[in-house]
Amino acid sequence: MYSVIRTVFKEEHEMFRQSIKDFIAREISPYNAEWEKNKMVSRESWKKLGDNGFLCIQAPEEYGGLNIQDFRYNAILVEELGLSGCSGPAIGYPLHNDIVFPYIMHYGTKEAKAKYIPGMISGDLISAVAMTEPGAGSDLQAIRSTAVDKGDHYLINGSKTFITNGYLADVVVVAAKTDPKLGAKGISLFVLDKNMEGFSKGVPFEKVGLHAQDTCELFFEDVKVPKENLLGKLGEGFKYLMTELAQERLIVGLAAIALAESAFLSTLAYVQERKAFGKSISDFQNTRFKLAEMGAKLEQGRMYADQLVALHNDKKVDSAMASSAKYLLTELQCWVSDECVQLHGGYGYMWEYPVARAFADARVQRIYAGTNEIMKELIVRKLLK
Repeated sequence: MYSVIRTVFKEEHEMFRQSIKDFIAREISPYNAEWEKNKMVSRESWKKLGDNGFLCIQAPEEYGGLNIQDFRYNAILVEELGLSGCSGPAIGYPLHNDIVFPYIMHYGTKEAKAKYIPGMISGDLISAVAMTEPGAGSDLQAIRSTAVDKGDHYLINGSKTFITNGYLADVVVVAAKTDPKLGAKGISLFVLDKNMEGFSKGVPFEKVGLHAQDTCELFFEDVKVPKENLLGKLGEGFKYLMTELAQERLIVGLAAIALAESAFLSTLAYVQERKAFGKSISDFQNTRFKLAEMGAKLEQGRMYADQLVALHNDKKVDSAMASSAKYLLTELQCWVSDECVQLHGGYGYMWEYPVARAFADARVQRIYAGTNEIMKELIVRKLLK
């Protein structure tokens, strides 16, 4: 049996974990195949998450939140979604909770917080963050979307692509150039909502994996954005992005190790049931050695992830540490999913088997939230200081 001794979570965390497990078993896993066909999770699922208190749990009580400032609870939701093997929900829900919400909470005006946060808590408002453009991915300084000050509002033009939660999104944090001549210092962040005139969406992409995730393009054509929808200070957007991206990359890493464990656990069961040459596949030395390799590396990865959760709960995880987590754990996820497909043989390439989905879903983890090549650059900058 695969298991890791864990000390970061206490009894109250495990009670919360059980409630998450029960919810996933009841409201997510049974519907995941349908969501994959629809290219998105249902709006009803977001409402159910909100009704059960699983959205934006760190939000203050004045907005309807639980004001839980213990990151371990956030990590449990990410982990259990990953262990379910439902990759689309495992990416989309945490993005709303742990990536978009902090931008609005930390930098939003009173008006923006009052307008958007209660709906994000209840699940009535689904959120996304829009940084990547057709000509600018990991190089955020190269974005071309613009926001022009028109006195009582900003006028935003441009487009974004590969936007997670994009098609369902009601609220989007958008990075745009307010002064193109200043490079990174000319980037600002804004909150847009789907009801703003000139804001439109493309259809969900046909992706290799993450079929239940509504990834799409967003288009802005003379979108009038109220002044109160500026996040923080003008020209400070790049700094805010660099600050909040650490948690985003940690979240990707936490999802990666859980999704890798999910693929491994299903493979453990399969090789013990599957017969070849009159005995279980698990009786062959090659299979046993492959399982040993994966088990050892997953145990190492899980203990590393738990340590980072504890450190982040104490606000001690910096950008380089988060980049290391994203790099190492997504690489591990891709390697494990590939090995698991091989142990399934031809069945590993059939979509009906969880391992096939795990394999297809894993690959993009090394690309978004900053490619793993960029992660290496961020890691080495700290080493060479």
